[in-house]
Amino acid sequence: MPKVLRVALTEGQRHDLHVLLARRDLTRYARQPAECIRLLGHGRTIADVAGLLGCNPVTVRAAIHRFEKGGIAALPDAPRPGRPAKLIRRGKADTGADHVRCGRPGAGPGWWD
Repeated sequence: MPKVLRVALTEGQRHDLHVLLARRDLTRYARQPAECIRLLGHGRTIADVAGLLGCNPVTVRAAIHRFEKGGIAALPDAPRPGRPAKLIRRGKADTGADHVRCGRPGAGPGWWD
């Protein structure tokens, strides 16, 4: 039987968590562990939190362990490796329409439909 994990938040931690979750630049991977801790701090169970957030209970337990080891600052993931996708912007002056092309310019006909 798995160990029962509980989270007790102080008022300062609740405030820090609120500030973190209010940021608009958080990715899904940074927001989910913080949401887990917020819900657990309100007395929800691991199964409840997993059901509400649509994730595995193992993910919720991992968020608890990260919080216990490093506090609120340890919750967001490290930046993901790899170069972001490159977008080529074409304005109305170029094509008569306002749209964004993804892909390799000059790849020939049919590279974007």
